Amino acid sequence: MESTFSSPAEVALQREAGVPGLLTPSADLDRVYELERVVGFVRDRQCQRVALQFPDQLLGDAGAVAARLEETTGSKMFILGDTAYGSCCVDVLGAEQAGAQALVHFGPACLSPPARPLPVAFILGQRFVALELCAKAFEAQNPDPTAPVVLLSEPACAHALEALATLLRPKYQDLLVSSPALHLPVESSNPESEPLECFGRHFPLAPGRRLEEYDAFYVGGSEANPDLDPDLSRLLLGWAPGKPFSSCCPDTGQIQDESARAGRLRARRRYLVERARDARVVGLLVGTLGVARHREALAHLRNLTQAAGKRSYVLALGRPTPAKLANFPEMDVFVLLACPLGALAPYPSESFFRPILTPCELEAACNPAWPPPGLAPYLTHYADLLPGSPFHVPLPPPESELWDTPDVSLISGELRPPPSWKSSNDPGCSALTPRPSLQLAESSPAASFLNSRSWQGLEPCLGQTPVTEAVSGRRGIAIAYENEGSS
Repeated sequence: MESTFSSPAEVALQREAGVPGLLTPSADLDRVYELERVVGFVRDRQCQRVALQFPDQLLGDAGAVAARLEETTGSKMFILGDTAYGSCCVDVLGAEQAGAQALVHFGPACLSPPARPLPVAFILGQRFVALELCAKAFEAQNPDPTAPVVLLSEPACAHALEALATLLRPKYQDLLVSSPALHLPVESSNPESEPLECFGRHFPLAPGRRLEEYDAFYVGGSEANPDLDPDLSRLLLGWAPGKPFSSCCPDTGQIQDESARAGRLRARRRYLVERARDARVVGLLVGTLGVARHREALAHLRNLTQAAGKRSYVLALGRPTPAKLANFPEMDVFVLLACPLGALAPYPSESFFRPILTPCELEAACNPAWPPPGLAPYLTHYADLLPGSPFHVPLPPPESELWDTPDVSLISGELRPPPSWKSSNDPGCSALTPRPSLQLAESSPAASFLNSRSWQGLEPCLGQTPVTEAVSGRRGIAIAYENEGSS
């Protein structure tokens, strides 16, 4: 049963660290992992115990990096290489178990604020960017020099955006450069002058300007892997639908229009919203324990499903796999409460027997007041749904007419019933209906699911079987019982 609900221990022991033959040469470790900046980070905070978090593809270099940092700083280094959920989130729980005073995160990161205060340094990497090729691709995609365009990139290419903007600014008048939102403890005397933070990035907008006015040019991705990465999916879902969005491969300068992919992602989201509206039982998957406000978000989702007349179960299973989720066939949909990159991770839809939704899709399905007027409905982070966010929409009161609005399923074509608490409080229904014996007044979702199946196990036949004394049963093995004799 261990492998049914959680990953077996043998998998972690037998997994290889790093890719053989692709380890970073010793002479390039300082440049690739920015060890000089890490050493300055450790010395400035005078940390004696530091945790180093590596994703699976970089674990092959973890030992060499830790040894070099220990030799340079004199501090004790702990390698965190086995995260319970996603490697993009800061593993503050693992760092606390090691007694670390700070944490250094290597590789792609979602840049979500951690649940506990801990000094964190992000080493996003520095991927090679062919500036001349990317500049030519930008000019070919944006012939109008007066059109407002924002430069975006994957985290490993963020170091080259300013250099790319320097080549383009003599021709383009309205060019905006984004930067990763690293959540550094910077004191600001004027909060109004702080740049806009969205999609894990900072956008230094001019006064009176909005992000919805800009086209998008994304530097990142790979031609060999056409599948969308979670970071690009987050941008395509949240960007203004009417604005062009194009991506450029940093190695070859090959450009691609992402408008069609963005349309497919939004169509997929609308389909999942309909599935959530048809669902009666929702499984809430805990996908993070290190991102801030995850407990508040879990309580919000439970209240949301209860207000919509649905039942919900909280499941803490680690990373979702088809084998784990198949143990809960009574669930109609699953909702993964994780960081934006973890919630949008590409799961093969044909492997899971029930769809996996994001919290924003559940909000759109269960809150009749959604979407908020004048705000973008395509959100990707659960923190945008909580009180204090400009996108937060409170649930309507029970007497609101929004709960009584007729709703037809676009999947089955049937009229959806109102929430159960609305029908039970109807003052016009006062007649008592006799209920046959041996019928539960209220059953669990598992019992309701079992009742809907064609085969429900052995029939109890209560009251129909005559009472007899107990007798001795058969003895022996199945192929030769003692009372059967020899054949």
